[in-house]
Amino acid sequence: MPLRVKCPTCRRETFWENNPHRPFCSDRCKLIDLGAWTEERYRIPGQKIEPPGDDDDSDNEDPQLN
Repeated sequence: MPLRVKCPTCRRETFWENNPHRPFCSDRCKLIDLGAWTEERYRIPGQKIEPPGDDDDSDNEDPQLN
């Protein structure tokens, strides 16, 4: 009996074996999911980390880099 899974995007059942789009049911659902990632709709929980700024109070001792 072939394994059937639900598509993470549309929740329609699809076959796992020989499915080039797995775990999705189609290329359309795969692209919808990719678009959600690129629009940052999915997030991993955690604390927000701010990137280091370009402060003039740098601790750099090399005068050529200042």
